[in-house]
Amino acid sequence: MWNKPHLLNALSDLLMLVAGAALLAAGAVWLVRVPSLPVQQVVFAEPLAHTRRAEIEQVLPPAIRGNFFSLNLEAVRGALEKLPWVRKVEVRRVWPAKLEVRIEEHKPVARWGLGRNELVNGYGEVFAALLGEEEAERLPLIYGPQGTAPEVLKRYSELVETFAKVGERPSQLLLSPRLAWQLRLENGMVVDMGREQPKAPVAARLQRFVEVYPEMVAKRAVRPTVVDLRYPNGFAIRVASEGKGK
Repeated sequence: MWNKPHLLNALSDLLMLVAGAALLAAGAVWLVRVPSLPVQQVVFAEPLAHTRRAEIEQVLPPAIRGNFFSLNLEAVRGALEKLPWVRKVEVRRVWPAKLEVRIEEHKPVARWGLGRNELVNGYGEVFAALLGEEEAERLPLIYGPQGTAPEVLKRYSELVETFAKVGERPSQLLLSPRLAWQLRLENGMVVDMGREQPKAPVAARLQRFVEVYPEMVAKRAVRPTVVDLRYPNGFAIRVASEGKGK
């Protein structure tokens, strides 16, 4: 082998490569274990509407362990995502000693049920968080069996568009355990839409009602308190005086 220079050159190159890899590995271990290079600053990319600084200061410090290179970004993300108003978190390192945090907060579009401090965001996700009384009163109330929030929210949005044609707006939409729909308008009127029927879908029965609403409902001297749309070929109305005797 000593008489073969090309083999010696190849062996030399291999040894240098191994030595270089060893130095890189040692350097990586040193960067991870060295007590210096601490994270000195955490920057939030956007202002937060609901999440308070005190909540962040409570969960964040225990998650920032190690130095700039060794801290676990997933641990930081997971700690912040446990906060009530936090939906999604992105964390990245910014050299030499900074963490940049981007938080997507829940944006409530409706209340979910009563007395449980649960809200629904625009994705149809239910989350528990406290909301100011005035802000909560401005949100519609929707509710249904577990796992139906996306469906209920979608139906509510459709009803808003439907009743906008007659100058009314839904304030409450409930889906019963038997999958029957009940709507309440801001004027107090309750609309029982019932369950889906193969020959008379809810949408078809509702459309028929909206078409006659201006003449048969809006112009009445006394507005109905309840409208029953569960009939396949028509609907029934009830006013306050009639309701007392039934």
